[in-house]
Amino acid sequence: MSDKPILMADDDADDRFLVQAAFEDNNLSHSIVFFEDGEQLLNYLIPEEDNSAPNLILLDLNMPKRDGREVLKIIRTNDKWNDIPIIIFSTSNAPDDIVTAYQLGANCYIIKPSSYEELKDVMLSVHKFWL
Repeated sequence: MSDKPILMADDDADDRFLVQAAFEDNNLSHSIVFFEDGEQLLNYLIPEEDNSAPNLILLDLNMPKRDGREVLKIIRTNDKWNDIPIIIFSTSNAPDDIVTAYQLGANCYIIKPSSYEELKDVMLSVHKFWL
């Protein structure tokens, strides 16, 4: 296990809980640091040194304060974070949201699954591919 965490910004407490549970149920031992909005994530990330950048960021699009689009744009304009994979994890399946996310530098766009079993499969795939 890497000591670098996964960061997840999502304003839905149930979604945060279910992602944590899916990692645990899949026996994936990554540390996940959760944030309720994009501003909290940026406040955590900005003072971090280069060597403590996260392994991965899971980012919801629609959040209060700073939404996922704004956070993605800020992260991708900072050279020290260019190597961090960012996965948009959203309920939106709107083509405009998907296209915009990729234009802003998302590495992947995942529409939140409708069942817990699907979520477990998605988190296992995220782990296998990105971690």
